[in-house]
Amino acid sequence: MAITRLSDAERDKLLSDLPDWTLRADGKAIERTFKFGDFSAAWGFMNRVALYAEKADHHPEWFNVYNRVDVTLTTHDADGLSARDDAMARAMEMFL
Repeated sequence: MAITRLSDAERDKLLSDLPDWTLRADGKAIERTFKFGDFSAAWGFMNRVALYAEKADHHPEWFNVYNRVDVTLTTHDADGLSARDDAMARAMEMFL
């Protein structure tokens, strides 16, 4: 089954609902930097997200340095944002 890219209206709704996320310059991904009190808290967040990502079969692009986790969400099969990215971003907000 093909994965459908979000419409402009769906993308705009996602960004409106999650104002800490920004649209990447090419419009094909959303990005956010999460900051935590220390490395252990950042790693704990990444662990919770990883467990969710495995169940959802959708994995973030991320980078961690000490208390910071930089995240990019996109769906390569959709050549842009999909409902999977929407769900992942919302889950990440809940795991804070």
